[in-house]
Amino acid sequence: MMMYLTKVSLWDVVKKQFRFKLKSYRGVFTSLMLLQIIGLLFSLGGEGGSGGGSESFSYDMNYYSGNFLLAFMMIWAFISAIVVTTQAYRYDDYSFVANRLSSHLSNILFLGWASIIGGVTFVLASQSLKLVFLFQQDRKFIESEPMTVLQMSEGLAATILYLFLFTALGYLVGMLVQKSKIFTIILPALLFGSLFLNVFLANESTYVIDIGQVFMRETSFLLFMLKVLLTSALAYGISALISNSLEVRK
Repeated sequence: MMMYLTKVSLWDVVKKQFRFKLKSYRGVFTSLMLLQIIGLLFSLGGEGGSGGGSESFSYDMNYYSGNFLLAFMMIWAFISAIVVTTQAYRYDDYSFVANRLSSHLSNILFLGWASIIGGVTFVLASQSLKLVFLFQQDRKFIESEPMTVLQMSEGLAATILYLFLFTALGYLVGMLVQKSKIFTIILPALLFGSLFLNVFLANESTYVIDIGQVFMRETSFLLFMLKVLLTSALAYGISALISNSLEVRK
């Protein structure tokens, strides 16, 4: 009698876990739609404006953009990654013949796919925002900067990269909190402390660095992409190292 041993490859396990998470974590995409609706409602109020006139006429000028919507999307990406690291979600992987590496890889694939869906729907929602103003009867003049196909493609890619960066940061925060609950106090303290330093001491200290500007002020798309991918890889790598001790203790 001959016996055959089937060796399951790592990639096969990752694909099965990834497909499982696409079906099981549908709430992530439901929350995405809800936050996009909320972001659109906030965007309808505008981001400021000006006005003027004379004896014969007057005018009001308002500025609109998808910044509110993008902010909500970043919050969604950050929180979704934290949720994936919770104990209940991690224990779902034990239904597979898997290890920590396959679990992390499938989580990264899922969060990467979620970032793509978030980026595409953000672009569509931004365009729908323009359509809302086009069909409003009281809008006499609407000025919108035309965009080339290349600019739209870079904008979509940049949005996806921003969301992926926030999933990586959220994943790291989630792993830190799972390791020790004290991080639920330390991390908010660091966040608000950094905000305090940047707001109140930026003009007095040359050592205060706004980390967010490292990405936002980058004019080269290739350098921006490199920064995001390296930072994300570092965050996911540290998260994987943290989970090595976390799984032993749990």
